Amino acid sequence: MYDVVGVRFKKAGKIYYFDPAEHPVSKDQHVIVETARGVEYGKVVVGPKTVEESDVVLPLKKVIRIAGDPDAKTVDENRGAAKNAFTVGLQKIKDHALKMKLVDVEYTFDRNKIIFYFTAEGRVDFRELVKDLAGVFRTRIELRQIGVRDEAKMLGGIGPCGRVLCCSSWLGDFEPVSIKMAKDQNLSLNPTKISGLCGRLMCCLKYEHDNYESAKEELPAVGRLVVTSMGEGKVVGINAGSRSVHVQLFDLGKVKELPFDDVVLK
Repeated sequence: MYDVVGVRFKKAGKIYYFDPAEHPVSKDQHVIVETARGVEYGKVVVGPKTVEESDVVLPLKKVIRIAGDPDAKTVDENRGAAKNAFTVGLQKIKDHALKMKLVDVEYTFDRNKIIFYFTAEGRVDFRELVKDLAGVFRTRIELRQIGVRDEAKMLGGIGPCGRVLCCSSWLGDFEPVSIKMAKDQNLSLNPTKISGLCGRLMCCLKYEHDNYESAKEELPAVGRLVVTSMGEGKVVGINAGSRSVHVQLFDLGKVKELPFDDVVLK
């Protein structure tokens, strides 16, 4: 068992566990920790708790200290410097005529590294670009190619539902989404209806999929003959969300939506 706190470095970023050591760390505080990227500034989003060894990545790194006002000022300065680096990066990419789209630029807290995030259709030889950028900023440069889903997460936006993108507002990790999920939920398979701003299948297709899967095991399949309080008929559709069944009634010649409890297999 390990005593940990959960730290997030971006608004909707992944949560990482750290050993609070002797520090009186509590939820919503900011802390300075050591990561694989170097020293970083993060927010405690999961207060002190005890977890199993299988839930952590060993060796568990420790919280260096609780962050103060000078650390917050450093973060603001880094963000300002990152905006300048973004402008420089755009110009350098243009100068080298590289087929890549710069998405974001980030300084590590200790300014030991600048990370340039970009998208591209294929592999890009950016070795000369890295040398050029290193000559300008006099520090370590990392160019990291990301996918379109990560791009949407970084840039944000409004989804087809009219709400802020889940990935940029609260969704920590992407989960696999398949066209089968849309089929199971009887959704239109029109790509414009089930795709997000990133052009990939919407993450929200995953949210209710488990309910539809369990409902399919209980609700009668489409095409089955059934007996209802309104007579006999055939199942032409199911609504897993409301646990109801669309039945083509033979006597009435109409389709009625009936509660699951009112439908018995013939």
